[in-house]
Amino acid sequence: MNYPTQTDNANKATTYNGWSNYETWNVALYMDNDFGSYQVALDSKNFKEYRKQVIGVTPDQVSLFSAKLNIQELDEKIQELQS
Repeated sequence: MNYPTQTDNANKATTYNGWSNYETWNVALYMDNDFGSYQVALDSKNFKEYRKQVIGVTPDQVSLFSAKLNIQELDEKIQELQS
């Protein structure tokens, strides 16, 4: 099992599997673990464009519009997928 960094308690973690938080990690995971979502990411210039084209929550019920999301990290994820 992968635990959040710096603590085994997800509620106290300062980062999550290299991402700034659980919500950002979960959205990034979904972005390239679902073929349709992956295709949308490849065709999007950034995360805000991406989230307009997919269902607004991940299968784990994390909202793509959550204020907790680190948009910069998700933009970088999309750029990484496209390179």
